[in-house]
Amino acid sequence: MSDLLATGWNSRHVRIGDVRLHVVEAGPEDGSPIILLHGFPEFWWAWRLQIDRLANAGLRVIAPDMRGYNLSDAPSGVHAYAMRKLVGDVTGLASALGYESFALAGHDWGGLVAWHVASRHPSRVTRLAILDATHPDVWRRFALRHPTQALRSAYVAWFQLPLVPEAMLSAFDFSALRGTMKASARNGVFPRDVMDRYAEAWRRAGALTAMLNYYRALSLPGESAAGKIRCPTAIIWGESDSFLDNRLAHESAAMCDNASMTLVPESTHWLHLEQPANIAAQLIALVHEDPCN
Repeated sequence: MSDLLATGWNSRHVRIGDVRLHVVEAGPEDGSPIILLHGFPEFWWAWRLQIDRLANAGLRVIAPDMRGYNLSDAPSGVHAYAMRKLVGDVTGLASALGYESFALAGHDWGGLVAWHVASRHPSRVTRLAILDATHPDVWRRFALRHPTQALRSAYVAWFQLPLVPEAMLSAFDFSALRGTMKASARNGVFPRDVMDRYAEAWRRAGALTAMLNYYRALSLPGESAAGKIRCPTAIIWGESDSFLDNRLAHESAAMCDNASMTLVPESTHWLHLEQPANIAAQLIALVHEDPCN
């Protein structure tokens, strides 16, 4: 937790139903709230390069470890990671902190959850920012038309296997996870000390299985559909994302009543780490617009 001590950010646990979520907060307590949801296989630390920038712009930043990750509880079983549970964590966290409405940003898996939160609770999400995460109603039909995307996402099917992914991903101090992240990012984004910080979180009891259970829960009944997004939405996409075709960003934007789309040049799936000032500026601009109806 040395990075918290160095910055003065607040760290605490908040109970949401049957789980305790670890949360990092920063910025003025009376600032406009923005909840930042990380993706796989990161944790709240994914947003470390944006937190101060957002806080200095007057926003109240709330960056949780999603359930199963890092210091948050990791309940057992695939059903514990059903989308309704993940959505309930976000809305429950906002309510526990005293926020009826809030801006929401998510990257990767955090983006997928954010799509669902905004769709299922339109009165609560004032602004939505999505970083490299496909609208849930778009991916399947796109993959059927574009087999190359299905190939890019083949790892999702592999993650469905019991035990084998855990064994292979954790072998040799998580060398497979480390290698995939480094190979899919710009040079220098994931040096050894940064990867060691992630691996520290992956080693926690039950964490790796919990992280994989997000993918395993995708096949549960009623987990895919999201529907139209009403509030103003910023879709921000790394132009060189090796996991997701850029055309998914365009098709996701069509699922929104009011969306802007930005392809970030010279960026990969990890654009929040590669262009932190750019991403922070876009989030600040989005939140400071007039609220949606």
